[in-house]
Amino acid sequence: MTADRTVRMFDGGSGELTAPAQSPTALEAVRLAKRYRGTWALRDCTLSVPAGRVIALVGPNGAGKSTFLHLVAGLITPTRGSVRVFGEPVGQRAQALARVAFLAQDKPLYDGFTVAEMLRFGHHLNPGWDDALARQRLAELDIPLNRKVGKLSGGQQAQVALTIAVAKRPDLLVMDEPLANLDPVARHDVMRSLMVAVAETQLTVVLSSHVVSDLTNACDWLVVLNRGQVQISGEVDELLATHRMLSGPSELADGVAARMQVISDSRGERQADLLARTGPGTPLHDPRWTASGVSLEELVLAYLRRPDTTSLPRPALTIS
Repeated sequence: MTADRTVRMFDGGSGELTAPAQSPTALEAVRLAKRYRGTWALRDCTLSVPAGRVIALVGPNGAGKSTFLHLVAGLITPTRGSVRVFGEPVGQRAQALARVAFLAQDKPLYDGFTVAEMLRFGHHLNPGWDDALARQRLAELDIPLNRKVGKLSGGQQAQVALTIAVAKRPDLLVMDEPLANLDPVARHDVMRSLMVAVAETQLTVVLSSHVVSDLTNACDWLVVLNRGQVQISGEVDELLATHRMLSGPSELADGVAARMQVISDSRGERQADLLARTGPGTPLHDPRWTASGVSLEELVLAYLRRPDTTSLPRPALTIS
Protein backbone atom coordinates (compact mmCIF):
# COMPACT_ATOMS: atom_id res chain seq x y z
CA MET A 1 0.00 0.00 0.00
CA THR A 2 1.56 3.32 -1.05
CA ALA A 3 1.02 6.73 0.47
CA ASP A 4 -0.21 8.07 -2.87
CA ARG A 5 -2.74 5.28 -3.18
CA THR A 6 -4.05 5.74 0.34
CA VAL A 7 -4.34 9.52 0.03
CA ARG A 8 -6.06 9.15 -3.33
CA MET A 9 -8.69 6.90 -1.74
CA PHE A 10 -9.29 9.33 1.10
CA ASP A 11 -9.67 12.18 -1.37
CA GLY A 12 -12.42 10.26 -3.14
CA GLY A 13 -10.37 8.45 -5.79
CA SER A 14 -11.18 5.06 -7.21
CA GLY A 15 -8.26 3.14 -5.67
CA GLU A 16 -9.23 0.04 -3.73
CA LEU A 17 -7.76 -0.27 -0.25
CA THR A 18 -7.03 -3.91 0.47
CA ALA A 19 -4.92 -5.87 2.92
CA PRO A 20 -1.98 -7.94 1.72
CA ALA A 21 -2.74 -11.53 0.81
CA GLN A 22 -2.72 -13.93 3.74
CA SER A 23 -2.47 -11.12 6.29
CA PRO A 24 -1.98 -12.27 9.88
CA THR A 25 -4.72 -11.61 12.39
CA ALA A 26 -4.14 -8.22 14.02
CA LEU A 27 -7.05 -8.22 16.44
CA GLU A 28 -9.11 -11.10 17.76
CA ALA A 29 -11.80 -11.00 20.44
CA VAL A 30 -13.60 -14.10 21.68
CA ARG A 31 -16.78 -13.70 23.77
CA LEU A 32 -15.26 -10.52 25.18
CA ALA A 33 -17.35 -8.96 27.94
CA LYS A 34 -17.01 -6.24 30.55
CA ARG A 35 -19.33 -5.51 33.48
CA TYR A 36 -19.27 -2.44 35.72
CA ARG A 37 -21.09 -3.36 38.93
CA GLY A 38 -24.49 -4.54 37.72
CA THR A 39 -24.28 -3.15 34.19
CA TRP A 40 -22.80 -4.91 31.17
CA ALA A 41 -20.92 -2.38 29.03
CA LEU A 42 -19.87 -5.12 26.60
CA ARG A 43 -21.33 -8.59 26.09
CA ASP A 44 -20.02 -11.61 24.17
CA CYS A 45 -18.16 -9.68 21.48
CA THR A 46 -16.45 -11.96 18.99
CA LEU A 47 -14.59 -10.73 15.93
CA SER A 48 -11.36 -11.22 14.00
CA VAL A 49 -9.65 -8.60 11.83
CA PRO A 50 -6.60 -9.14 9.58
CA ALA A 51 -3.54 -6.91 9.77
CA GLY A 52 -3.14 -3.89 7.53
CA ARG A 53 -6.73 -2.72 7.89
CA VAL A 54 -8.19 0.62 8.91
CA ILE A 55 -11.09 -0.43 11.10
CA ALA A 56 -14.08 1.79 11.77
CA LEU A 57 -15.74 1.03 15.11
CA VAL A 58 -19.16 2.65 14.80
CA GLY A 59 -22.01 2.95 17.26
CA PRO A 60 -24.11 5.45 19.21
CA ASN A 61 -23.02 6.98 22.50
CA GLY A 62 -23.12 4.33 25.21
CA ALA A 63 -22.72 1.45 22.75
CA GLY A 64 -19.55 0.18 24.43
CA LYS A 65 -17.00 1.53 21.95
CA SER A 66 -14.66 3.07 24.55
CA THR A 67 -14.86 -0.02 26.73
CA PHE A 68 -13.92 -2.22 23.78
CA LEU A 69 -10.97 0.00 22.86
CA HIS A 70 -9.73 0.15 26.45
CA LEU A 71 -9.81 -3.65 26.55
CA VAL A 72 -7.84 -3.85 23.30
CA ALA A 73 -5.25 -1.41 24.64
CA GLY A 74 -4.91 -3.35 27.90
CA LEU A 75 -6.09 -0.43 30.04
CA ILE A 76 -8.81 -2.51 31.69
CA THR A 77 -9.31 -6.25 32.15
CA PRO A 78 -12.30 -8.17 30.79
CA THR A 79 -14.94 -9.68 33.02
CA ARG A 80 -14.85 -12.69 30.76
CA GLY A 81 -13.62 -13.65 27.32
CA SER A 82 -10.30 -12.75 25.74
CA VAL A 83 -8.66 -10.34 23.33
CA ARG A 84 -5.44 -10.92 21.40
CA VAL A 85 -3.23 -8.54 19.44
CA PHE A 86 -1.18 -10.27 16.74
CA GLY A 87 -1.73 -13.54 18.56
CA GLU A 88 -0.58 -12.29 21.98
CA PRO A 89 -3.08 -12.17 24.87
CA VAL A 90 -3.55 -8.54 25.92
CA GLY A 91 -2.83 -7.92 29.58
CA GLN A 92 -0.79 -11.08 30.04
CA ARG A 93 2.29 -10.36 27.98
CA ALA A 94 4.24 -7.14 27.65
CA GLN A 95 4.94 -7.94 23.99
CA ALA A 96 1.29 -7.37 23.13
CA LEU A 97 1.06 -3.97 24.85
CA ALA A 98 4.36 -2.85 23.33
CA ARG A 99 2.79 -3.27 19.89
CA VAL A 100 -0.22 -1.06 20.69
CA ALA A 101 -0.51 2.73 20.83
CA PHE A 102 -3.65 4.28 22.31
CA LEU A 103 -4.94 7.77 21.55
CA ALA A 104 -7.85 8.83 23.75
CA GLN A 105 -10.48 11.43 22.92
CA ASP A 106 -8.94 13.70 25.57
CA LYS A 107 -5.54 14.06 23.94
CA PRO A 108 -2.64 13.04 26.26
CA LEU A 109 -0.93 16.43 26.06
CA TYR A 110 0.23 18.95 28.64
CA ASP A 111 -0.66 22.57 27.86
CA GLY A 112 2.43 23.92 29.62
CA PHE A 113 4.85 21.75 27.63
CA THR A 114 6.34 22.83 24.35
CA VAL A 115 5.95 20.49 21.40
CA ALA A 116 9.63 19.56 21.74
CA GLU A 117 9.12 18.71 25.41
CA MET A 118 6.18 16.48 24.48
CA LEU A 119 8.45 14.64 22.04
CA ARG A 120 11.09 14.13 24.74
CA PHE A 121 8.36 12.87 27.06
CA GLY A 122 7.20 10.39 24.41
CA HIS A 123 10.81 9.30 23.85
CA HIS A 124 11.25 8.66 27.57
CA LEU A 125 8.13 6.45 27.77
CA ASN A 126 8.60 4.41 24.58
CA PRO A 127 11.71 2.28 23.95
CA GLY A 128 10.94 1.98 20.23
CA TRP A 129 10.55 5.74 19.76
CA ASP A 130 11.36 7.11 16.29
CA ASP A 131 12.39 10.72 16.93
CA ALA A 132 13.29 11.40 13.30
CA LEU A 133 9.80 10.33 12.20
CA ALA A 134 8.15 12.57 14.80
CA ARG A 135 10.16 15.65 13.88
CA GLN A 136 9.70 15.07 10.17
CA ARG A 137 5.91 14.78 10.52
CA LEU A 138 5.67 17.97 12.58
CA ALA A 139 7.91 19.85 10.14
CA GLU A 140 5.69 18.77 7.24
CA LEU A 141 2.65 19.95 9.20
CA ASP A 142 4.38 23.29 9.95
CA ILE A 143 3.96 22.85 13.71
CA PRO A 144 6.81 24.67 15.55
CA LEU A 145 8.64 22.65 18.18
CA ASN A 146 9.05 25.67 20.49
CA ARG A 147 5.30 26.42 20.66
CA LYS A 148 3.44 25.66 23.89
CA VAL A 149 0.85 22.93 23.39
CA GLY A 150 -1.80 25.13 24.97
CA LYS A 151 -1.21 27.75 22.27
CA LEU A 152 -1.87 25.34 19.40
CA SER A 153 -5.20 25.06 17.62
CA GLY A 154 -7.38 22.01 18.22
CA GLY A 155 -6.33 20.53 14.90
CA GLN A 156 -2.64 21.09 15.66
CA GLN A 157 -3.01 19.47 19.07
CA ALA A 158 -4.64 16.45 17.44
CA GLN A 159 -1.75 16.26 14.98
CA VAL A 160 0.83 16.39 17.80
CA ALA A 161 -1.00 13.64 19.69
CA LEU A 162 -1.19 11.52 16.52
CA THR A 163 2.51 12.11 15.85
CA ILE A 164 3.44 10.91 19.33
CA ALA A 165 1.31 7.78 18.88
CA VAL A 166 2.81 7.00 15.46
CA ALA A 167 6.39 7.67 16.63
CA LYS A 168 6.01 4.85 19.16
CA ARG A 169 6.17 2.64 16.06
CA PRO A 170 3.22 0.46 17.06
CA ASP A 171 1.75 -2.28 14.92
CA LEU A 172 -1.77 -1.42 16.11
CA LEU A 173 -3.00 2.13 16.67
CA VAL A 174 -6.19 2.42 18.74
CA MET A 175 -8.02 5.76 18.55
CA ASP A 176 -11.08 6.67 20.62
CA GLU A 177 -13.11 9.43 18.92
CA PRO A 178 -9.97 11.13 17.53
CA LEU A 179 -11.97 13.76 15.61
CA ALA A 180 -14.18 14.90 18.46
CA ASN A 181 -14.34 18.68 18.96
CA LEU A 182 -12.53 19.44 15.69
CA ASP A 183 -13.89 21.67 12.94
CA PRO A 184 -14.53 20.12 9.49
CA VAL A 185 -11.21 21.28 7.99
CA ALA A 186 -9.22 19.96 10.94
CA ARG A 187 -11.14 16.68 10.82
CA HIS A 188 -10.23 16.22 7.16
CA ASP A 189 -6.58 17.16 7.72
CA VAL A 190 -6.16 14.78 10.66
CA MET A 191 -7.74 11.88 8.75
CA ARG A 192 -5.61 12.58 5.69
CA SER A 193 -2.50 12.68 7.88
CA LEU A 194 -3.51 9.40 9.47
CA MET A 195 -3.91 7.74 6.07
CA VAL A 196 -0.43 8.85 5.05
CA ALA A 197 0.97 7.41 8.29
CA VAL A 198 -0.85 4.13 7.62
CA ALA A 199 0.64 3.88 4.16
CA GLU A 200 4.16 4.73 5.29
CA THR A 201 4.31 2.53 8.40
CA GLN A 202 1.87 -0.30 7.53
CA LEU A 203 -0.14 0.34 10.71
CA THR A 204 -3.33 -1.47 11.56
CA VAL A 205 -5.74 1.14 12.94
CA VAL A 206 -8.93 0.91 14.98
CA LEU A 207 -10.78 4.20 15.32
CA SER A 208 -14.18 4.81 16.82
CA SER A 209 -16.75 7.37 15.83
CA HIS A 210 -20.50 7.87 15.79
CA VAL A 211 -20.14 10.09 12.69
CA VAL A 212 -20.09 7.70 9.73
CA SER A 213 -19.21 10.41 7.21
CA ASP A 214 -15.82 10.84 8.90
CA LEU A 215 -14.92 7.25 8.07
CA THR A 216 -16.50 6.59 4.68
CA ASN A 217 -13.40 7.16 2.51
CA ALA A 218 -10.79 6.19 5.08
CA CYS A 219 -11.74 2.81 6.51
CA ASP A 220 -11.83 -0.55 4.77
CA TRP A 221 -13.21 -2.66 7.64
CA LEU A 222 -16.42 -2.00 9.56
CA VAL A 223 -17.46 -3.06 13.05
CA VAL A 224 -20.92 -1.94 14.19
CA LEU A 225 -21.36 -2.03 17.96
CA ASN A 226 -24.69 -1.40 19.67
CA ARG A 227 -25.96 -2.06 23.19
CA GLY A 228 -22.66 -3.69 24.04
CA GLN A 229 -22.74 -6.25 21.22
CA VAL A 230 -21.21 -6.59 17.77
CA GLN A 231 -23.91 -6.24 15.12
CA ILE A 232 -21.68 -6.90 12.13
CA SER A 233 -17.98 -7.02 11.30
CA GLY A 234 -16.45 -7.30 7.86
CA GLU A 235 -14.68 -5.74 4.90
CA VAL A 236 -16.51 -2.61 3.80
CA ASP A 237 -16.54 -3.43 0.07
CA GLU A 238 -17.84 -6.92 0.73
CA LEU A 239 -20.55 -5.68 3.10
CA LEU A 240 -21.75 -3.09 0.59
CA ALA A 241 -21.73 -5.70 -2.18
CA THR A 242 -23.83 -8.14 -0.16
CA HIS A 243 -26.53 -5.76 1.03
CA ARG A 244 -29.31 -4.48 -1.22
CA MET A 245 -32.38 -2.29 -0.90
CA LEU A 246 -35.33 -4.21 -2.32
CA SER A 247 -38.45 -2.28 -3.30
CA GLY A 248 -41.75 -3.80 -4.35
CA PRO A 249 -45.46 -4.28 -3.58
CA SER A 250 -46.28 -4.38 0.13
CA GLU A 251 -48.59 -7.37 -0.28
CA LEU A 252 -45.64 -9.48 -1.46
CA ALA A 253 -43.17 -8.32 1.21
CA ASP A 254 -43.84 -11.14 3.68
CA GLY A 255 -42.95 -13.76 1.11
CA VAL A 256 -39.74 -12.02 0.11
CA ALA A 257 -38.71 -11.33 3.70
CA ALA A 258 -39.23 -14.97 4.69
CA ARG A 259 -36.51 -16.11 2.29
CA MET A 260 -33.67 -13.80 3.27
CA GLN A 261 -32.02 -11.82 6.05
CA VAL A 262 -33.90 -8.56 6.34
CA ILE A 263 -32.05 -5.87 8.26
CA SER A 264 -34.68 -3.15 7.97
CA ASP A 265 -38.30 -3.32 6.85
CA SER A 266 -40.25 -0.21 5.90
CA ARG A 267 -43.75 -0.66 4.48
CA GLY A 268 -46.37 1.72 3.23
CA GLU A 269 -49.83 1.07 1.89
CA ARG A 270 -48.50 0.13 -1.53
CA GLN A 271 -44.71 -0.17 -1.43
CA ALA A 272 -42.27 -1.96 0.86
CA ASP A 273 -38.55 -1.23 1.15
CA LEU A 274 -36.47 -4.06 2.57
CA LEU A 275 -32.75 -3.70 3.22
CA ALA A 276 -31.56 -7.29 2.93
CA ARG A 277 -28.29 -9.13 3.30
CA THR A 278 -27.80 -11.16 0.14
CA GLY A 279 -25.52 -14.08 -0.65
CA PRO A 280 -25.26 -17.35 -2.58
CA GLY A 281 -28.61 -18.82 -3.53
CA THR A 282 -31.44 -18.65 -6.03
CA PRO A 283 -31.72 -15.29 -7.88
CA LEU A 284 -34.85 -13.23 -7.36
CA HIS A 285 -36.36 -12.50 -10.77
CA ASP A 286 -39.78 -11.06 -9.86
CA PRO A 287 -40.09 -8.00 -12.15
CA ARG A 288 -42.26 -6.24 -9.60
CA TRP A 289 -39.25 -5.90 -7.30
CA THR A 290 -36.16 -3.78 -7.86
CA ALA A 291 -32.77 -4.02 -6.13
CA SER A 292 -30.35 -1.14 -5.57
CA GLY A 293 -27.11 -0.64 -3.67
CA VAL A 294 -26.84 1.03 -0.27
CA SER A 295 -24.38 3.53 1.13
CA LEU A 296 -22.20 2.84 4.15
CA GLU A 297 -24.27 5.24 6.23
CA GLU A 298 -27.53 3.53 5.22
CA LEU A 299 -26.02 0.17 6.13
CA VAL A 300 -24.82 1.32 9.54
CA LEU A 301 -28.13 3.01 10.41
CA ALA A 302 -30.08 -0.09 9.42
CA TYR A 303 -28.09 -2.27 11.80
CA LEU A 304 -28.26 0.26 14.62
CA ARG A 305 -32.04 0.52 14.27
CA ARG A 306 -32.67 -3.23 14.43
CA PRO A 307 -34.94 -4.11 17.35
CA ASP A 308 -32.57 -6.88 18.54
CA THR A 309 -28.78 -6.92 18.74
CA THR A 310 -27.94 -10.42 17.56
CA SER A 311 -25.90 -11.03 14.42
CA LEU A 312 -27.32 -12.66 11.31
CA PRO A 313 -25.45 -15.85 10.48
CA ARG A 314 -28.03 -17.40 8.12
CA PRO A 315 -27.12 -17.07 4.40
CA ALA A 316 -29.47 -15.28 2.04
CA LEU A 317 -30.43 -15.12 -1.61
CA THR A 318 -28.48 -13.61 -4.45
CA ILE A 319 -30.31 -10.62 -5.94
CA SER A 320 -29.79 -10.17 -9.65
